[in-house]
Amino acid sequence: MTFHKTLLGLAACAILAVSGAWAQSYPERQITMVVPFAAGGPTDTVARLIADGMSADLGQQIVVENVSGAGGTLGAGKVASAEPDGYTLLLHHIGMATSATLHSKLPYDTLTAFDYVGLVTDVPMTIVARKDFPPGDFSSLVSYLRANAATVTMANATVGGASHLCGLLFMSAIETQLKTIPYDGTGPAMIDLLAGKVDFMCDQTTNTTQHIKDGTIKAYAVTTPARLAVLPDLPTAIESGLAGFDVSVWHGIYTPKGTPAAVNERLSAALQRALASPEVIARFAELGTEPSSAADATPAALKARLEAEIPRWKTLQGLALPQGSAK
Repeated sequence: MTFHKTLLGLAACAILAVSGAWAQSYPERQITMVVPFAAGGPTDTVARLIADGMSADLGQQIVVENVSGAGGTLGAGKVASAEPDGYTLLLHHIGMATSATLHSKLPYDTLTAFDYVGLVTDVPMTIVARKDFPPGDFSSLVSYLRANAATVTMANATVGGASHLCGLLFMSAIETQLKTIPYDGTGPAMIDLLAGKVDFMCDQTTNTTQHIKDGTIKAYAVTTPARLAVLPDLPTAIESGLAGFDVSVWHGIYTPKGTPAAVNERLSAALQRALASPEVIARFAELGTEPSSAADATPAALKARLEAEIPRWKTLQGLALPQGSAK
C-alpha cells in the first residue's frame, strides 16, 4: 500500500513538474481571442484594446476573431470545444450569465465548460435614438414611446445581447411593449440607427460615446446611478424619473475547461498589467468606462461574478419581445 502511494505521489509530482515547465514556456505562438459578437461593436472594441496590451506583456500576438450569432452562444460554444491549451480565449460580457437563463438549450454548460482569467471592465449603457427622433428629453421619450408603441422600433443585438437585456428591463420599467429589431451585433444596429432606419436602442458607452459627442445620435440617459465624467451633461435614468434603473455590462475572459491553472494565472497577470497601463486607462475613460481592478482581474473574481449573476437574470425568462423589421 505504501509502495503504491509512493508511486502515485511520484507520478503526481512528475505531472506537476511537466505542467509547470510547459506553463513557464507559454505562450510559444499566436493566441486567438474569440469575441462572440460582430466586429465594430462595443465588446469588440473592449477586446481589441485588451488584446493589444496583453500581447505586449505575453510576447505573442493575440488575434481577435469575431464569431457572432445566437446572442453570443456560437462564439462561446466554439471556445468551449477548443483545445484547453491557453491558445483560445473568450471575451464575453454579461450575456455569458444571461444566456444560461434566456436560452432553453445551449451547446455547452455555462458553469462547467470554462475556466477563468478575470474581469475586464464594467461598461455603463446609454439610451439613445436617431438624431431626429422627436422627444426632446427623457420624460418626453417615455411619454412618446407609450403613445406610439405600435410604430416605434427599438434595435438590439439579438437574444442575450447587452442591448437586448437593457431593452427588456427598460420596457418593463416603463410598462410598455415595443417592437424590436434584432441585429447580428450592435455594430450593424448602430449603422442603421445613424441612417435613421430604426428609432432608438440601449447600448454601451463604448459604442455610443463618440457618436453622442459628434451629435450623430440623440442621447437621453445613462443607465448607471451616477453621471459619467465623459458625458457630464447626460442625466441618469434614475434622476430622470426611472427609479432603480441601474444597468451596466461586465466583461470577462475565459478559457476552455481543463486549461492549466498556471496558464490561466499567466493570462490573468497579463490582463492586470494591460488594464493598469496608462494607454488603456485613458482609452477606457474616453469610452465612458474604466478598467477592472487587479483584484477583479483574477480567475476567482470572474468565477464568483458569473455564479452570482446567473440566478439574478432568471426573472427575465417570462418577458416576450414583439419583433419587427427596420424601416
